[in-house]
Amino acid sequence: MEQTKEREEKEERTERIEGHRLAIVVGASSGIGRETALRLLSRGYQVVNLSRTPFKGDRVRTVTVDAAQEGELKKAIEGAVSKADGLDLLVYSAGFSMAAPLEHAKSGDYRYLFEVNYFGAIEALRAATPFLKKRKGRAILVGSLGGELPIPYDGFYSSSKAALTMLARESDLELRGSGVRVVALLPGGTATDFTYNRRVYGEEESGGYAHSVKKASAALANMEQGGMEPSLVAESIVRLAEKHNPPPVAVAGGKNGMLRYLNKLFPERLTDWLVRKKFNQK
Repeated sequence: MEQTKEREEKEERTERIEGHRLAIVVGASSGIGRETALRLLSRGYQVVNLSRTPFKGDRVRTVTVDAAQEGELKKAIEGAVSKADGLDLLVYSAGFSMAAPLEHAKSGDYRYLFEVNYFGAIEALRAATPFLKKRKGRAILVGSLGGELPIPYDGFYSSSKAALTMLARESDLELRGSGVRVVALLPGGTATDFTYNRRVYGEEESGGYAHSVKKASAALANMEQGGMEPSLVAESIVRLAEKHNPPPVAVAGGKNGMLRYLNKLFPERLTDWLVRKKFNQK
């Protein structure tokens, strides 16, 4: 009986893949989100972008929202799906990063970061769930390897991504019985404008940490700009969206998968030493 049910669900999903599908991408105006929207369009999806900045192009409808403002994502998602009979895919790709020492970080900055990176994802996922259930859809939350490997002076970002990964795992446990699957996709450094939009604390804001913050943020920027192309991350998202039995946590790129595997093998003392070397810290 269970195998028959799984086969029927797979056939039903295959039919939808070949027909009309609806996807909502939170943060599709640039970077990984934009590349994801483009690939979904090529696969026959109708795509709605939720972001503060419009998607450049007339094939994606933008609903202007601020992920940090409570209630805006819920209202936008319910409005976008109101005329459809369900939702096939939610991609949460909104993000904010800051390079700041713990001692001098401003509460307004790190609270805003968590609103965008984590609480916005919760609101979007909760709002989308009833519609995802109707089509046994997928939710892909774009996390980061930084959620498993520490990044000097980017601890708030890493913490938010660690929380996002656990949110995906917990949600997948709760929702898979209804046919909905939730996945956290972990890219490593990716060459997007996200690097240049990072809030980096200057000398006055950083106090005695200014030199270390500058070195760490420069190393991180170099790693990102020398990393994966966003199109490759987007391809991973689309594959997961159409996979019958996706894992609750996936990694974009073979090299990044190896880094995650080694991180689980190495003792934390060794991992932290390697991170300090990588980011030019004492």
